[in-house]
This record gives sequence, structure tokens and C-alpha cells, in this order.
Amino acid sequence: MSAADSHITTGIAELDQRLGGLAIGDNVIWFDAAGSLAPPFAARFIEASLAQGKALIYVSFDRSPRALIQDLGPLADSPHLTILDCFTEGKGEGSTLFRQFYPEEGKRRKCSVINVDAPDDPANVVQAVYTVHRTLQDDVRLVFESLTGMQELWGSEAQVLRFYSRACPRLYELNTIAYWIIEREAHSVRLRANISKIAQVVMDLTLKRGKSTLTIVKAQGRKPGQLNKPVLFWSDDDTVRFENDQQALGKLNLSARLKSLRQARGMSQKELARGIGVTPSTISQIEGHLIYPSLSALVKMAEILAVDVNAFFQEQAGDPRPAVFSGKGWVTASDRPHEEITVRSLLPTAFDVASEVYLVEIQGSAVIEHHFWVHKGEEIGYLLSGRLEVSIRDRIHALVPGDLVYLTADTPGSWQNPAPETARLLWLKLKPYQTSP
Repeated sequence: MSAADSHITTGIAELDQRLGGLAIGDNVIWFDAAGSLAPPFAARFIEASLAQGKALIYVSFDRSPRALIQDLGPLADSPHLTILDCFTEGKGEGSTLFRQFYPEEGKRRKCSVINVDAPDDPANVVQAVYTVHRTLQDDVRLVFESLTGMQELWGSEAQVLRFYSRACPRLYELNTIAYWIIEREAHSVRLRANISKIAQVVMDLTLKRGKSTLTIVKAQGRKPGQLNKPVLFWSDDDTVRFENDQQALGKLNLSARLKSLRQARGMSQKELARGIGVTPSTISQIEGHLIYPSLSALVKMAEILAVDVNAFFQEQAGDPRPAVFSGKGWVTASDRPHEEITVRSLLPTAFDVASEVYLVEIQGSAVIEHHFWVHKGEEIGYLLSGRLEVSIRDRIHALVPGDLVYLTADTPGSWQNPAPETARLLWLKLKPYQTSP
């Protein structure tokens, strides 16, 4: 069957009209500039595929099975869904914190969850994908989350490109449809060009000045009327809609106004979400211009913030930013989790400043054989209390309160707390200065 012989829904009618639908054999690349724009499109594709009784394999590098299942919601209860967990033994480093999912919760799920052994070897991931595929019938659907996560685990773009360039032709011949998600700015122009060349469909998602746009960059075998023309869209948990510019401006004003009113009252996103009965992520997406609240949620927000509903649509030029914020809304954050480390962001969620500030707590006698993050820029650490030993360039540095760690190109090989009490670090991740060309 050729790619042009069968047109299949993306799960979004308006996107089907613009693209011309999907075709058997499609490898669909989603370049996500914000890192959070592609999931709603993937969710609608998953929903439509499972509703048709199609088998779907979800390959996860970035989220633990418990987190992924929670985000998928009711979709995770389908027997047609198989999750290939490349996180637990990958970024999760085989931690018992993530492994305990299997005896505790994994068997209660209707979907199948498979823990991939040694996913840091691309060959093991390839074998896991095709082993599951051989047990399935009809045209199988796949979602790879994500090529960026693969690169962070495998260590080089060459490994990612080799995996992708070999998998795409084979998946095409096996009558599959595959979604590949990639954070656009985390990769070189060369890699993006090579990936786009191989794919049948390429989508670009961008968020600028509060406006989210989708651009169809490539649609092999189809003649979409909107090729290389950005179109505005917004999304929530249940739908993705495309908008004209005036509609988007209305949403932008509401999003900025909600954030301003919430911060003026010293209220965290978590506190506001609890009052409305939604997740903090929903509030974050509303304030980030990604979704639009329902009318009932809007009324509830107005009640909690003690304002009229029309206050959300008024100008905010005179609203001052508060000087004091409650610490209750601080959230845990680390892209290299470890059961003996706690990392808390010290800035309110969605707070736009030039740096990221964290409180890192390392338990007594703990040994961590890696840095807290995948190091990508300048970082500064200040030891507030306790003692630590850090390995940098094969040298062990003993830190006492008041000592400063400054990282540019170097990445710590390990951290050790030689004392029985918890050590506390104030840690800053610095954003690069913007220079004029």
C-alpha cells in the first residue's frame, strides 16, 4: 500500500483539512519550539487511533510510566495501547522510585507497560519496538517521545540520526504511522535538515509573543493549501482549534490579565488550581497562552480572585508586579531525578526572569554519580549549609558553607555528602545575554 492510497485522521478535523490527512507509511515530525506545544496534537492522534481499535506503541524517554499514564488520562485504559518505558532504566537510572511502579501499579492497567532494559543502547530500543510490533496486526501507530530525550540519553546527534534514518524506512514498509516529537532549538540545523529530508510530513510549532502557530513545512504526496504559512492555534486537554489573529489577541489579553491578578494577590498557580478543581498545569497553560478556559472555569477564577469576570479583559498597564510572593507554590524540578536529592524552584511558576533559581537538598551520606541537570550553560551554586564533595575534571573539591561553584563548560562527575545531615545548595542556572548582531 502506498502512502497516497489511504488518508487517515490526525484526530483534529481542521488539521486534516489543511494537511489532507495522514497516510499509511507517514513519519510525522513535530518540531516543538516551546517544548510543550506538541503533546495536544499527539494526544488527539492517540485518541483517534485507539477509538478505531488501532494498536499504538508509545515510546517514552522523558516521562516515567506513572507520570505518562496520569497525563494520558482515560487513554491509558485502552488495551490497544503499549507503552515502551525507556525512562526508568534510562534517565531514571534504574531507581527503585520508578521501578516500584511495576509491582504496585503496572499490573492494574489495561494498557501494556514494558520496561526496556538498557535503553542507553539504541539497539535495545530498536529490538523492543520491533518485538512488540510483531505481535500486533493491521496498521500500527507509534509515538516517539522524544528525539530530544534520545539524544540526552545517547549523548550524540549522530546516534539519534542513525536510529531515525534506519527506523523511518522500515516503519514505512511496515504500514505504520509514526509521530516523532523533537525540541527544535535543542538540535543543530544539520540534524533538523536531515530529519526533515527523510520524513513524509514535517510540522513546526512556535510560540512567540503569546501566539502559538503551526506551520506545515512538508506534506509528501499531498498539496496542502497552507504549506509554509503559519496559522494560529490554541489547545486545551480536549481539543485543538485554529484561530484568526483577532481571536488570538483576545486570548493573549486574558492570559496576561489572569497572571497579573493572581500574582497581585500572592497566589500560586497550585492554589488557584485547587480552588477551581483543575491541575496546576492547566493554569500554567492558560497563562502561557496555550489553552483557553471554559466559561465555568472563568467564573470560578473571578470568584476566587474577588474580581468581576470582565476584569480579565481589561488593560493591565497599570498593574504593578508584587514584591513578595508566597513560597507555597514552589515546585520540584530536575531533569535527572534521584531519590536522595530534592530540587525546588524558588521562583513562582511561569515567572519570567533572566535566571532560574533552585534550592537543592542532598541527604546525608548520599552519593550521586551525576550532576543535577543535563548541563547546557553557565551555573552558579552557593553552599548554604552542610558539607559536600564535588568531582570536577577528576579533582575532588571539598565544600563548606559559603563556598561557591561556578560552571561554564565543565560538568560535575559526582556529588557526595560526607556528613550525616542534609546539605543545602542555592543553585542558579543563568540564561545567556542577548547580543545585537
